[in-house]
Amino acid sequence: MLDHFPFYLALIVLILLLIMLGNKIKVAYPVLLVLAGLIISFIPGIPVLKIDPELIFVIFLPPLLYEAAWANSWKELWRWRRIIGSFAFVVVFLTAISVAFVVNAWIPGFSLALGFLLGGIVSPPDAVSAGAILKFVKVPKRMSMILEGESLLNDASSLIIFRFALIAVATGQFVWHQAALSFCWMVAGGTVIGLLVGMLFLKAHKWLPTDANADIILTLITPYAMYIAAEEVHASGVLAVVSGGLFLSYHRHRFLNVTSRLRSENVWQSLVFLLNGLVFLLIGLDMPEIIEGLKADGISFYEATGYSLLITAVLILGRMLAAYGAVIVTMLASRFITVADNRPGMKAPLVLGWTGMRGVVSLAAALSIPVTLDNGTPFPHRNLILYITFVVILVTLVLQGLTLPVLIRKIKMKEFNDHQPEEETIRELREALAREALEYLQTNHPDQLGQDLLLQKLAGQWQHQLQAHGTDKLEEHIAVIYRSVISRQREFLLQRNKTDSRIDEEVVRKFLHRLDFEEEKLKLD
Repeated sequence: MLDHFPFYLALIVLILLLIMLGNKIKVAYPVLLVLAGLIISFIPGIPVLKIDPELIFVIFLPPLLYEAAWANSWKELWRWRRIIGSFAFVVVFLTAISVAFVVNAWIPGFSLALGFLLGGIVSPPDAVSAGAILKFVKVPKRMSMILEGESLLNDASSLIIFRFALIAVATGQFVWHQAALSFCWMVAGGTVIGLLVGMLFLKAHKWLPTDANADIILTLITPYAMYIAAEEVHASGVLAVVSGGLFLSYHRHRFLNVTSRLRSENVWQSLVFLLNGLVFLLIGLDMPEIIEGLKADGISFYEATGYSLLITAVLILGRMLAAYGAVIVTMLASRFITVADNRPGMKAPLVLGWTGMRGVVSLAAALSIPVTLDNGTPFPHRNLILYITFVVILVTLVLQGLTLPVLIRKIKMKEFNDHQPEEETIRELREALAREALEYLQTNHPDQLGQDLLLQKLAGQWQHQLQAHGTDKLEEHIAVIYRSVISRQREFLLQRNKTDSRIDEEVVRKFLHRLDFEEEKLKLD
């Protein structure tokens, strides 16, 4: 480990440089990292990175899923729950079945159980890749919300499929009624355990005499505690992290103070940035070892590549059909129930269908396949499954990742009327916050407002719908009043976000962040 420490540091530096390059040339960094890892892996003398398959999920998935849940909007998840649920569960299941039948028919020696295992591995698209690509082009807000929501849940559904298929391969049998009960327990148990652990950590933040550093450490421990607790009782660790993360994100203003919120945000952004970079680089670096495994199994490189491209084609075609199928189902369902949009059009499904890049979860699942079965015999076709997974990730990242921005620019999607325009929302919230501040001062501190010049200055700024960014040092009694005003404004924003579906939560979070920053500044004055 220590012998290769300089190499690991060099990899981190390379990740930084490649991400900077990607931002410069407007190419999604996962594409560059995978290609760079592939090139580096064939350099003579490069150390081979070894990761214990049993630890791959525990190391990478909990923090990545937790941060994604923390960043998601529960309001938007609920609004698009049907399309998100259909892609995260129904489409993933149908994709896994399609892959199972195709490989069973075309790849010699592949049973349906092995095909279902492979299907569970390659079925979930990667939201990190899609998000990295979409930041360079303008897409309707609903597209990014659906993709983010889908990514939270499709990981769980694909890994549940993966686990059942792994048991079927290992035991040679599959009992449907036992599988149904196990599935219900994994879903319900994982969700409940995530919520219970989330509540426990919420109470710990509130009851223990923590400071910002302790709060950050607790947030780092939280996703691992959720994941491990659920996995210990054979429930879904992924769903535990997702449900617990959404719960704590929704209540973040109840248990984290201003300093903890601001500092933990920076820590988590840096951590996830590094983990994502390492995972995508690892995908490329693992290629030579996979090819050597193919040779040991007597499978030719060209034959394995042909199988991989076939599976990739099945995945791309399947997602495109699912995207347009969702439009048809939505239009039919609108005759009987209220849907979020009964005329989604034909352009949105095209983009949604083409955002099928695979990545982190597929790699983690493939690497976690045990080398041997319980009886000591080699796991069947493990190296071929690894190779197919790698090619699927590589092809979808490069092909779809590089062409998606071109496709979006070409079809020129118009913004849907889901939220009121951002400029209008910003103006409305700014005026509303100023009104809340003035009403609070006039109701609770009328005497000071009439006597204190500095307080009158702040009131004047709010009167003109300006943010109070004055450089004057606030006296202590004014600072106390100012903190109360900020608390009143924060409560208003949180309540408005809950009750007004036309308000974009991302804009609300920007205002909340600004209030946190203003309150933090008071401690420095």
